[in-house]
Amino acid sequence: MLIVFILSLAMYFYCFYSVGRLIANAVAKNRANEIEAAAEKVKTGIRAASERFVTPKRSFQLKNRLLEAGQPRDLDVDGFVALKVLGAAFGVIIGLIVALFGSFSLARFLALMIMMTGIGFTIPDAWLHRLITRRKKEIARSLPDILDMLTVSVEAGLGFDAAVGKVVKNFKGPLAKEFCRWLQEVQFGSARKEAWRGLGRRVNLPEVSSFILAVLQADTFGVSIGKVLRIQAGEMRVKRRQWAEEAAMKTPVKVVFPLVLCIFPALMIIIVGPAAIKIFNTLSY
Repeated sequence: MLIVFILSLAMYFYCFYSVGRLIANAVAKNRANEIEAAAEKVKTGIRAASERFVTPKRSFQLKNRLLEAGQPRDLDVDGFVALKVLGAAFGVIIGLIVALFGSFSLARFLALMIMMTGIGFTIPDAWLHRLITRRKKEIARSLPDILDMLTVSVEAGLGFDAAVGKVVKNFKGPLAKEFCRWLQEVQFGSARKEAWRGLGRRVNLPEVSSFILAVLQADTFGVSIGKVLRIQAGEMRVKRRQWAEEAAMKTPVKVVFPLVLCIFPALMIIIVGPAAIKIFNTLSY
């Protein structure tokens, strides 16, 4: 009897747990649907506001800048505009918090709110500019090595598409991802010229544009792609050496400000400090 009672109790709790789990899943599913519906409404409102307040020219510029940044977090123009609005709202909140802990006149309060709103509104632009600058530096740094790999692969007998596949397999970074996307577009049936133009538009770097133009001209006029790649690789090695020399020449200028602001004051305190103390003590007596 005891065993039957225990088994019946276990079956009862199991049925109760199963029914409760089904109810919880149903509630969670309904909530998820409600959240998705609310998110879709918010996206629709943001899209309508973006179309109303953002001009087509500005929208096109934002789209190109997002492409140059590598489409961070799959952001589109509407999402970036929403990010700027959220930044402005966050700036307003910070301004209100600062105003609560300080005594401000009406004019200063308005100036503070305008300043914080402007800062919050422009922070996404600064973030996007930083991403674009960093991505372009990585692309420019990796371009000579990728061109060398392409040159060696083509001269070894591989086709250009197979050489690009070698680059995609052996390199990492934004330029390797762009070549991977180019290869996928070509394999899916896109015209090579359009794929190259899309790559150039997404990267928007003079060195990459020069390489794309040389490849397109070689493809149009029937020039050996191996010779073109070798010339481009040599030019990029020269440019990389010039970039290194330019960075080395900028170093002394960059070192001046830390020297003047940090090291020289400490040296002056160490050198002049004891003498100043002695002079002060002598004059006081």
